[in-house]
Amino acid sequence: MSTRSRMLFARGAKAAALVVTGGLLFAAPATAIPLDLGSLNAGSVDLGSLDPVLAPTPNLASVANFRDVAGNDGRGYATVDGSHLKRGVIYRSNALTATTDADKTTLTGLGLADAYDLRGATEISNPFIGGADKLPDGVTYTNIFIEFKDLTQLATTIKSPEEAKQFLVDTNRSFVTDPVRRAGFKQVLSDIAASDGVQLFHCTSGKDRTGWTAMLLQSIAGVPAQTIMDDYLLSNTYLQATNEKILAQISQALSPQVATNLEPALGVDASYLEAGLAQVASDYGTVDGYLTEGLGLTADTIALLKAKLVG
Repeated sequence: MSTRSRMLFARGAKAAALVVTGGLLFAAPATAIPLDLGSLNAGSVDLGSLDPVLAPTPNLASVANFRDVAGNDGRGYATVDGSHLKRGVIYRSNALTATTDADKTTLTGLGLADAYDLRGATEISNPFIGGADKLPDGVTYTNIFIEFKDLTQLATTIKSPEEAKQFLVDTNRSFVTDPVRRAGFKQVLSDIAASDGVQLFHCTSGKDRTGWTAMLLQSIAGVPAQTIMDDYLLSNTYLQATNEKILAQISQALSPQVATNLEPALGVDASYLEAGLAQVASDYGTVDGYLTEGLGLTADTIALLKAKLVG
């Protein structure tokens, strides 16, 4: 391979690798009620009352998929019993590897105390997309490995959009079936429950592993299934500009066909989350069963999480 070819491949691998990391999700409230996947459809998110308990969640220039688990405006997402989630308590995002000083100041102003990084070791060490989080002073960093496949290899092995979709369908199912990944989700939920102050969790793109974790938190709080799905799908909006740049890089460095093949892996789709939830229904019956039997969370931990989330 010529020097120019190696450079082009490296650029393409970097772009493609950015495509496929995160956490997949969607679920009903954490009760002993079987999941009704047939009732799901993409609709508008219920933000509840628009009384401004807090100002709208700020956009971070350097962290595209940064947002509040409780919703970004108003009183927070409504729950099935008429309560609302508390905003400004738990945030989600993509990796904070390029955080600007201005965005660090914003995070400091939000009172951020802890950041949980769900990336695996190969992602953090990846010379193209990896790197350490750049956090404000005083924020406690915890790395909880929920490893993905080698992303450079993935970029060269996916041969069609259908294969990219199937990869994320299988990934979401693995959040239920893989005991190592279940242990990672148990740890992040347990750490959030046990910690004081404002919390943040993230993976690379903030959509798959992060999305699954957000779904679990919202389910524990009693957020309706449709609101959870709508919130999950918001990653497509937050990541749109970033993904367009990535696709252009892949197209130039490798080929337009490779970009087409990988495009479904850059975003989220209802079918990805539904696949994980169907696996939950098959293996544990309900999200509550997954939390207690699959993850091994105690009733006290779940109660602490609900108390943090619901006002």
